[in-house]
Amino acid sequence: MTARRAALLIPLAVLTLALLAGVWFFQAQSATRAGFPAPDFTLRDLAGTTHRLSDLRGRVVFLNVWATWCPPCREEMPAMQRLYERLRSQDFVMLAVSEDEGGPAVVGKFVQEMGLTFPVLLDPEGIVPRLYGLTGFPETFVIDRTGMVVRHVIGPEDWDSDAVYEFFLGLLRPPSRGGSEAGGSDPSAR
Repeated sequence: MTARRAALLIPLAVLTLALLAGVWFFQAQSATRAGFPAPDFTLRDLAGTTHRLSDLRGRVVFLNVWATWCPPCREEMPAMQRLYERLRSQDFVMLAVSEDEGGPAVVGKFVQEMGLTFPVLLDPEGIVPRLYGLTGFPETFVIDRTGMVVRHVIGPEDWDSDAVYEFFLGLLRPPSRGGSEAGGSDPSAR
């Protein structure tokens, strides 16, 4: 191997290690950011209806924080819609919190183009990212019937996969007689 070739491979190896460390960091952070009470908030949707998270206690809540300008956010929206269609007749609520500064005009156009039917909330003041300690977009928090965050996902996810669907079905099962929350196996543990 020539010295010039070795000089080119060293920065590439350092960059690869840095990227792997970044992936590990985000996965480790995601795994540790569950098991806490979901902070309450109140926001309006595109139609002006007020939604308060604490009013949804007793239901499983899928809380996604996103923006129209975010390519990974746009990528996962169709899968979110399909998951919503599969579960909406149960005690399941999907909330997509838009962090767009353009307001209802920008977000409404996107929602219409994508054919989204779940509630899309507007958060122009960035309340939810501060409460939940977001590091970027998209981020999703799965909240169980007791109001606890049981799963946190950083980045896009294949929300309509069979593993994810089974995970939510486990959360939607009625609590056992002992009073503990029933839950499915975490699809990220695959």
